[in-house]
Amino acid sequence: MNPDEKKIKRVFISACEPSADAHCARLIEAVKLLDDSVEFVGVGGDKMAAAGCTIIENTVDKAAMMYNALGQVSFYIKLLKRIKTLLRDSDIDKVVVCDSPAFNFHVAKAATKMAVPTLFYVAPQLWAWAPWRIHKLKKCCSQLASILPFEKQWFQKRGLSVEFVGNPLFDELVAPVRDNIKDYSDYNPDSARVLLLAGSRNAEIETLWQPMQQIAMEIKKTLPDAKFVAVASTSEKLSKLKSLQLNGLEIEYSSDSVIDTCKRVDYCFVASGSATLQVAASGCPMVVMYHANKWVWHLLGRWLINTKHLSLVNIVAQKELVPEFMPYFTSIEPICDVAISELRDKKKLSRISRELVEMVEPMTALDTSEQVAKMLLDLI
Repeated sequence: MNPDEKKIKRVFISACEPSADAHCARLIEAVKLLDDSVEFVGVGGDKMAAAGCTIIENTVDKAAMMYNALGQVSFYIKLLKRIKTLLRDSDIDKVVVCDSPAFNFHVAKAATKMAVPTLFYVAPQLWAWAPWRIHKLKKCCSQLASILPFEKQWFQKRGLSVEFVGNPLFDELVAPVRDNIKDYSDYNPDSARVLLLAGSRNAEIETLWQPMQQIAMEIKKTLPDAKFVAVASTSEKLSKLKSLQLNGLEIEYSSDSVIDTCKRVDYCFVASGSATLQVAASGCPMVVMYHANKWVWHLLGRWLINTKHLSLVNIVAQKELVPEFMPYFTSIEPICDVAISELRDKKKLSRISRELVEMVEPMTALDTSEQVAKMLLDLI
């Protein structure tokens, strides 16, 4: 081989959710800017493929189409066998697993057995639930990239090599996040603009979209000129929202980004998850909602959760900065009361907006994809 030629390095990368597909696509692009001799193969979605990854299975589309639990188990067992074969028979230098710990723990375990270093991109939230799995993580994780500020200290105390890399949700921010603080100086509660953000998963839409609309109708009784907006990540999700719209409520639909949409509204109802951090980055006060089976929650869920607060915004803020109804069961009355009270309070809305932006700011200071790219190249 010509000594001037670069040795081709191969990375296997695993993503199962739309958000992980987007994160990994940006990571692939960042790596190629630093070292164009790296090749990627893996499981993921269209965004990773467009970035230059050879996709052996589109897990993002497959996950969206699958609803029965047995079908999912069978699919992922077969997929894991294919991945093990690829790792055994191909010259893979490094494995990256992104989010989805239920599946990616198995991928990482398989890589470790074959002595392939593994980078966990998006640290599994063991601090919130199942902390006993830290021993399993230590066995199959060469390096951990955390996206929440407090995680680095938590994982380091437990013996893992971890770096805080910022949050990939904010890689595309152009203006400083402080520009998003709202002062509500010209705000009129009667004509408030309210975003209904029911989530990207079908299960979230099916459990939260109707109650969010019912809340909107109750708000309309008190604030008669209030306007309501809904946003979805894809045209398919947008069509689903429209098909489930309640009679008697006007809604403006948008396919814009969460952050850009939140800049144009005064308040937001949002499904629990990473979207809450995007809403926070826009400086938009919010109510966080999550639906769960009442009996499952009381018998199991409440005993597994180790954090005082349940929404990411309040966990990072280490206080109840925004109201969280997690889980929400049946009655919307308490949610309506809290929301209407806040919508009428200009000073409180201004304070919450400022605190949300200040809370998110440390996560926006780093180019996450570039940081993880450097970690990956250091380990190859």
